[in-house]
Amino acid sequence: MLFRKLLLLTTLLIYCGVLVGCGKDSASERRVLLATTTSTAHSGLLDHLINAFTESTGIRVDFVAVGTGAALKLGEKGDVDVVLVHAAPAEKEFISAGYGEKRIPVMYNDYVLLGPPEDPAGISKCSSFQDAMRSIAEKRAPFISRGDNSGTHMKERACWDLLGITPSGSWYTEAGQGMGGCLLLASETKAYVLSDRGTYLSRFDDLAIQILYEGDPLLYNPYTIMIVKRNLRPDGNYAEAKTFADWLVSAAGQERIAAFRANGKQLFYPDAEGKYAQ
Repeated sequence: MLFRKLLLLTTLLIYCGVLVGCGKDSASERRVLLATTTSTAHSGLLDHLINAFTESTGIRVDFVAVGTGAALKLGEKGDVDVVLVHAAPAEKEFISAGYGEKRIPVMYNDYVLLGPPEDPAGISKCSSFQDAMRSIAEKRAPFISRGDNSGTHMKERACWDLLGITPSGSWYTEAGQGMGGCLLLASETKAYVLSDRGTYLSRFDDLAIQILYEGDPLLYNPYTIMIVKRNLRPDGNYAEAKTFADWLVSAAGQERIAAFRANGKQLFYPDAEGKYAQ
């Protein structure tokens, strides 16, 4: 419980610190304000990309890492210059409502279902992601949900909807935390959890859970970047945001994504061509 409170407080402090004093008038240097997901931050990818971008362009990137839903809300309010997220239906709504210019494919990884090695729900023997989730619900095996309207939470809810299941009861916990916090909670309570592969691989040394189901096409996890419309942020950093988006899909940015490793394994795959975009 103490860990959860500290994690939420830290996220709030980061959020407030980033959004205060980040306009063009607060410093002479060029900068861009990014809203993105916890998976890009917790995996270490974001720092890996930003360091190279700033070194190449001289443009500073300040960011707030929250769930996809919260990141899109920041874009809608004009509080950020650009969003990097991973929930295609919500992204399309964001564009159609006039908040962003267009969806630009950047990269992808995939989701995995994690759980205790004993696998009480037997999901490692299931033939599909939907069968694995159905087994967890039928066995009432402990499951940790992000519960935060993030891209991962949206993927989970979409699966429950396809199955016609409304998860509830003592076996189902909506944590309201980022991916890192949910992984630790699932590990501590021997529960199942849906995670992006990148965050898991960057932290698996500290966890007592493991990948039990993977590989279903439903688990592809593409990321796109969207520049917030100028009219929503007239005093923002449009030129810098466009430079950042262009760099991510350039040869240099795509190579930087491909080069990122955690525990010796590649976590994200470049996809500027949109092969895995949804």
